[in-house]
Amino acid sequence: MSGQNPTAESAADAFVYGYPLVSGLSAVDAALHKGFGTLGPAPFNHFSHAGRLASPDDHFLSVNNDTVYSVAQLDLSGGPLLLDVPDTGGAYCVLQFVDAWTNNFAYLGSRSTGTAKSRWLIAPPGWPGSEPDDVTGVIDAPTSVVTLVGRNACDGPDDMPRVAAIQQGLVLTPQDGAEHRTGLPAVDPDVPDELRFFERLRVWMADFPPSAADQAYQDRFQPLGLLEEGPSPYVNAEPALVRALREGLAAGKERIESASKAASSEAQSPEAQPSQAQSSEAQSSEAQVRPGEWEMSPHLFDYNLDHLGIGTIDSMQWRIDDREASYLTRAVAASTALWGSHGYEAVSASTSTDAEGRPLTGATSYTVRFEQPPPVGSFWSMTMYDTPDQYLVDNPIGRYSIGDRTPGLVYADDGSLTIRIGRERPSDPIEAANWLPAPEGGFRPMIRLYTPNEAVTDGSYRLPTIRPRAAQPG
Repeated sequence: MSGQNPTAESAADAFVYGYPLVSGLSAVDAALHKGFGTLGPAPFNHFSHAGRLASPDDHFLSVNNDTVYSVAQLDLSGGPLLLDVPDTGGAYCVLQFVDAWTNNFAYLGSRSTGTAKSRWLIAPPGWPGSEPDDVTGVIDAPTSVVTLVGRNACDGPDDMPRVAAIQQGLVLTPQDGAEHRTGLPAVDPDVPDELRFFERLRVWMADFPPSAADQAYQDRFQPLGLLEEGPSPYVNAEPALVRALREGLAAGKERIESASKAASSEAQSPEAQPSQAQSSEAQSSEAQVRPGEWEMSPHLFDYNLDHLGIGTIDSMQWRIDDREASYLTRAVAASTALWGSHGYEAVSASTSTDAEGRPLTGATSYTVRFEQPPPVGSFWSMTMYDTPDQYLVDNPIGRYSIGDRTPGLVYADDGSLTIRIGRERPSDPIEAANWLPAPEGGFRPMIRLYTPNEAVTDGSYRLPTIRPRAAQPG
């Protein structure tokens, strides 16, 4: 190591910078060996497909009930992979490519490339080959390990056979016909648990180098041992280094947690437009939540500045202009919404209070009136979650979300839609048709907007607040 002394401040910077890499690759390892929820474990270069929509049995935070997942962890160290994508018949779908640093670097699907049958070559970094004649295009991966997240819209259990057929049509094949899987490099097992994060960062940072600009930034972490090659410097580390790393880890965690709380406090209001507020702690802390406002972060994933491939939008509107600030945004995204997509693909918004600022509870009956449908290119939904767990809520009609795909919705003559939220089934047939069941206690609904229009992402469109039924205007 260099003659500079390690400091807790530098270690905190390293934690924020490296958290997405360590968190993302730890999730990759879990997906390979344990799986997630409805997704079973699958080896590298093979898909794991969910066989159903999420239900209250899936105890995962704010689990998606609109789409069925297909996830694959890719190892490109042995060469390119071929990806065959079936025709979805116009139904919403997306295949999202995430590199080891959690950058979304490519999208295939409805918004970006269409829903027709296609074949793609996924190339590792620095691949010297040429595009084969039988592929639609080449997806250049920034790192040799990639997470591929597929989402297919599903209208309910009766729609699952259609989705299952699409899933079976998603096929990954090594270009040379042989399996080559190097996998994740192992860390030194003798490193103490309190320093394990930094050991993973040291090893994985070397095997999955970031862009040149990011590499220049990480050079400052030399005194922390993070650029050391060979045996781990953390097995018998000097007390001064251990102290700096321990204090820096705690400070880095606090920095991410504080920024996450500040980001979640941002309301969807004209004076708090969702530009790049998440990249600045100062800007985020100034945002004030109005009673009942829906919290929305369409620019949480704008931190990718270097690898914007097929299906991404390479414009200043979707880029954080301060590279060092982008590291904190990236850490917040990895902490709160790992493998989430850019706002131009999908946006989610949630609230826990009504229009009068009171916490939402199943003891009260509410309505939400959409004067016009939310401006989306695909579809939208409102999903019910309990608090504090934010799990789906079991109910007698098995309805966990409601939206423009829900059969039997009743619109008013002027085209507006009023959704009824409450614990008890309404006696009025129209209200019952538009009913989203709530739990007995507190709840936090989430609205998801798939391929939202610009009015959503620039903050000019505002979602209607939830109103107690006894306090309706007019």
